[in-house]
Amino acid sequence: MNLRILKIAGALPCMALALSANAPAEPASRAEALHVLSRIAYGPRPGDIDRVQQIGVDRYIDEQLHPDTIPMPEPLTRRLEALSQDETSQADLITTYRRVIKAAMDDGTGGAPGGGVAMRNALYKKMAIHFGELRLTRAIDSPRQLEEVMDEFWFNHFNVVAGKGLDHVLIADYEREAIRPYVLGKFRDLLGATAKHPAMLFYLDNWLSSVASVDARPRIAGTRAEISGLNENYARELMELHTLGVDGGYTQKDVIAVARALTGWTLNDPRAGGEFVFKEGMHDAEPKIVLGHTLAPGRGEADGEEVLDIVARHPATAHYIAFKLVRRFVSDSPSTALVDRAAETFRRTDGDLRAVMRTILTSPEFFSRAAYRAKVKDPFELVLSARRIMNASPDTSASTAYQIQRMGEQLFGHLAPNGWPETGDQWINAGSLLDRINFGVQVGSGRLRFAPAEQWPGWALLSAMPLDRQVDGIVDQLLGGNASPDTRSILFKGQNPLIARAATDTSMAPPPPARPSLKDLLGIALGSPEFQRR
Repeated sequence: MNLRILKIAGALPCMALALSANAPAEPASRAEALHVLSRIAYGPRPGDIDRVQQIGVDRYIDEQLHPDTIPMPEPLTRRLEALSQDETSQADLITTYRRVIKAAMDDGTGGAPGGGVAMRNALYKKMAIHFGELRLTRAIDSPRQLEEVMDEFWFNHFNVVAGKGLDHVLIADYEREAIRPYVLGKFRDLLGATAKHPAMLFYLDNWLSSVASVDARPRIAGTRAEISGLNENYARELMELHTLGVDGGYTQKDVIAVARALTGWTLNDPRAGGEFVFKEGMHDAEPKIVLGHTLAPGRGEADGEEVLDIVARHPATAHYIAFKLVRRFVSDSPSTALVDRAAETFRRTDGDLRAVMRTILTSPEFFSRAAYRAKVKDPFELVLSARRIMNASPDTSASTAYQIQRMGEQLFGHLAPNGWPETGDQWINAGSLLDRINFGVQVGSGRLRFAPAEQWPGWALLSAMPLDRQVDGIVDQLLGGNASPDTRSILFKGQNPLIARAATDTSMAPPPPARPSLKDLLGIALGSPEFQRR
């Protein structure tokens, strides 16, 4: 198959408005490589565009669809192993959690940072830094980039927030065991793994859902168990967010029936590992009707399994999952034709996510002129793409996670089950745009930890060149060879007008440099509309 992106002429029209504009174009081969690296990877590392041009986008896509065939670099493997050495078993983490919560409750300090509270805060900080570093290391440095992008996508789809009680110590295992192994597998397997994981059971309270009395239900020190009887939280989100979609044709009766079918899906004693267990005494054994399917009485755990089968294979689920994937990888306004084809692949292959992704990534719509730079990077993507293009060293601090959080996207911190926004209009406003431009300036000036400007491979070649050659080199190496006349003009001037305007409002506008330095050019390019888009 010879995949071609339509040739483009022109560029993004305005530094302030371009993030909401349609995509520009450039010569096909280089645009093709940049487009693929921007969509199925977190942007190119230096040399990646040349490599993809050399091997072809077809081969690169096929490699990424089969991540197990891509060797992991030995230094990265060693770093990941080192980060994993102090990982604690789920049972031990829960035991530690119970101990520190109990100590905090016994402090009698009224919430002041006494010994128990300090222990709790230290545990939370350790988990956040440790897990965040593992995830960011993989996302930035792994050559299996599509696997990392899909891991982020599916975690967001099956969102669990780290800040809810026990999930502080369950969420790392959730990503590692319930999400990562299934990102290009069968959707039903992914759905089942998330449904049974303690992190999801705790987050949406299904571990408490029961037909038994309150006293018969499980207790974990430091958690609240005041919810009595049937709990519909997980059942509703299972259909609305995880499978059918809000317009998927289910009713409140279906929500109740699904919740009844999932009673008894709970956690065992934390001292035994705190893992999923089915408890017959909590289960509603009466017959149920779910989306027109009758569940016979007295089947126990099989009720819940059949519910997952029903919703995973429902036509509305095929369409909803296809829609979300096309929106993520192609356009904020997905093509109906492509969504329909991806949904048909989903149905035909029984939810084979690799096959669905192949349908999307080899489609004319994916390689269309309209798709090129049509998506805005969220903060996670923006920070990671900057570190990748700058050839940054591994971040052994919390700096990278902090930069992402500063722009509004805390790792594992979205409170609601719908996850972080997936369209550009939710991420861009006047304030956030200025934050993004300032972030580019910080990176270009070398103020981002472990990413000195001199480490960027283009530095040695361009540092002694005249300004016009530096601008051309920056555009070629950071922006894929394509920049609007406005962006080029701003590069030559050495000052982004939005920063100057913001400073002028407080009578602190710095004068533009007489001759912009290479660091100035790097910062402007990394804050430009072209770099903000993928």
